Amino acid sequence: MNKELQFMVFCIEEYRGKKGLSGKEVADLFRKYSVLEYVRDFYDVLHINGSNYIIDDIDEYIESKKATIS
Repeated sequence: MNKELQFMVFCIEEYRGKKGLSGKEVADLFRKYSVLEYVRDFYDVLHINGSNYIIDDIDEYIESKKATIS
C-alpha cells in the first residue's frame, strides 16, 4: 500500500472515530464531496499535521463544497 493510500485510510478512520459515524456514513459523505480526492491532492500539506487539524480541514472542505452545491 502506498503512503497516500495509507493516509486516506487514516483520514477515514480518524474522521469516523471523531465524528461518531459508521464507516458507511463516512464513505458516503467522502464520496458525495470528493474528500478522498482532496486528501490525495493535498497529501504533502495534510500528512504533516495532527489529526485534529486534518479533521478540521476536512470539515472546512466539506462546508465549502456544500456552499458551491447549494
